[in-house]
Amino acid sequence: MGVSELIIGLMHEHSEGFVPFNMRQEFLFVEKYRPQTIEDTILPKGVKKSFNEFVKNQEIPNLLLCGTAGTGKTTIAKAMCNELGADFIVINGSDEGRLIDTLRTKIKNFASTVSLSGGPKVVILDEADYISAESVQPALRNFIEEFSSNCRFIFTCNYKNRIIAPLHSRCTVIDFTMPNSEKQKLAVEGLERLKSICDNESIKYDEKVLVELIMKFFPDFRRCINEVQRYGASGVIDSGLLATLSEEKLTPLIDMMADKNWSGMRKWVGQNSDNDFNTLYRKVFDSLEKRVSKSSIPAAVLIIADYQYKSAFSMDSEINFVACLTEIMKECEWEK
Repeated sequence: MGVSELIIGLMHEHSEGFVPFNMRQEFLFVEKYRPQTIEDTILPKGVKKSFNEFVKNQEIPNLLLCGTAGTGKTTIAKAMCNELGADFIVINGSDEGRLIDTLRTKIKNFASTVSLSGGPKVVILDEADYISAESVQPALRNFIEEFSSNCRFIFTCNYKNRIIAPLHSRCTVIDFTMPNSEKQKLAVEGLERLKSICDNESIKYDEKVLVELIMKFFPDFRRCINEVQRYGASGVIDSGLLATLSEEKLTPLIDMMADKNWSGMRKWVGQNSDNDFNTLYRKVFDSLEKRVSKSSIPAAVLIIADYQYKSAFSMDSEINFVACLTEIMKECEWEK
């Protein structure tokens, strides 16, 4: 029996009565079907236990939630706040976290008033690893202390090594890595969730295709849901989805490079760092011919070759890849 058949078999054993938990009139499936309680999240038992303890004790510590993209870090933070009746705001670190004055104003305006529920207020700072470690993160350490009587901070990140030690030391760290012993069970839960979404949206589907989707992106359930919405717009999910997914779409990345959008490029790389970087080098190479001027093609080829060679000795493949793209952005002329 193959892996796909095994997951489908287990799914039928666990398929009793999943009820959609959030039928708000949202356009995005990831919001419309976002779990509203800790129990409804698809996460390891240990992670759920920690958050249930916070609810039971009616106390939220400052938290640093670490794990790959799409695993439910922000979702469970919101669910915990909902269960405690705590007032909270969400600030996106990659969009709003680069300007310290913006952060200070937004946090101060929120934290300086008393919560109507009587409990602490909560600032959820999403994608905190995109916030400058040199200037902004040290200021956040001061915010934690300044507003400690009235406010708790929850930081989410994909890479905890990008969070400075003074923030680490002031937070309880929770790792969202999926234990090997639970991966199969969580994959089955994710598959059931996709089936329920398809049923509720009247999307016809091939179970084996949904299994392949889970296997390709696990544990990034957000990506799975987004792909279901994107491809399911036609009303049917079939093997054509797999053909579409077989080719990584580099168009947004190349567009950002042409626009000299460094922060957008860096974010794209971070979100796609689970791909093989050698494959990404090749795909960038294949994509540049139509976008850079003919006179710049030799320079682009030499840059890619140089950094691909260096990647064999690099301690951080992601930084090496970002450096490669940065040099291409700087040295090449782009066709409009």
